[in-house]
Amino acid sequence: MAAAAATILAVPATSARADVVSVQEVSPTETVVLVHSPSMNRVIRNQVLHLPGKPVAPVFYMLPGAGGAEDGVSWYHHGGVRPFFAGKRVNVVLPIGGRFSMFTDWQHDDPVLGRNKWQTYINHELPAAIAKVFRTTGANAISGVSMSAGPAVDLATQAPQRYRAVAAYSGCPTTGFPLGVLTNTMVVARGGGNVLNMWGPPGAPAWAAHDPIVNANRLRGKAIYLGSATGVPGPVDRLGPLELPGALIGGLPVESVASGCNAALSARLASLGIAHHLDIRPLGSHSWGLFAAELRASWPMIARAIGA
Repeated sequence: MAAAAATILAVPATSARADVVSVQEVSPTETVVLVHSPSMNRVIRNQVLHLPGKPVAPVFYMLPGAGGAEDGVSWYHHGGVRPFFAGKRVNVVLPIGGRFSMFTDWQHDDPVLGRNKWQTYINHELPAAIAKVFRTTGANAISGVSMSAGPAVDLATQAPQRYRAVAAYSGCPTTGFPLGVLTNTMVVARGGGNVLNMWGPPGAPAWAAHDPIVNANRLRGKAIYLGSATGVPGPVDRLGPLELPGALIGGLPVESVASGCNAALSARLASLGIAHHLDIRPLGSHSWGLFAAELRASWPMIARAIGA
């Protein structure tokens, strides 16, 4: 972001729930909103894509992957969201933060990952802040990719009145069964955190309280997209020859687990008679090419649900 292109407008704090620290106008179609989170006592950067003039529009929250976009790996830099959403009547909110946190409220502060109250931030503090800066219709959708895919669905079950649509891109939308326990534990451990500080030991009540399969009935009436692939690299990944070994070694098992989790949630939704869309592609590794394709496939459903 060129410093010369950014106009910074100071916004006084007016609410304990939504303390907008500053608004940085990067371009006519991109704004950075800095929000102080009372629950975490930190300032969080949020990139927002929008139409010129900031007309009234619905909001689509897109959560980042395991690095929380703090590592530069993000929809903004790798997922093609700027050209994709250009001209679309929607405010796309891209929070930066939450690395290895599973985007939930942790029971205890972690010596490595610190204080994580991301459910409170995403479901309550951030929407209030966005409403201060943008004119919104009140219609919202949320999505997650990789690590945040399951948490996005969980967030929708925790605040069912807030979201009309939810999309899980190549992640694991369950905290139960061996796949869900393994995924959550390994992600937190990868960041150096202790999963016991999150919801207690696996099997504790909090794990079920955040399991979309257990709470699937709270998704009734929403547009739901579950996307993943087999993990076998294909054209959708847009990988070069030197990238294929890594896709096979790392991407294949991760994407295969995502498909197993998606299939499990899909079966639960079907048993409850809840309409949803499951898309497990025959080819596709855990790549930004696949994630971008899933976004494109899910967008018509999401747009209809929120009136974008």
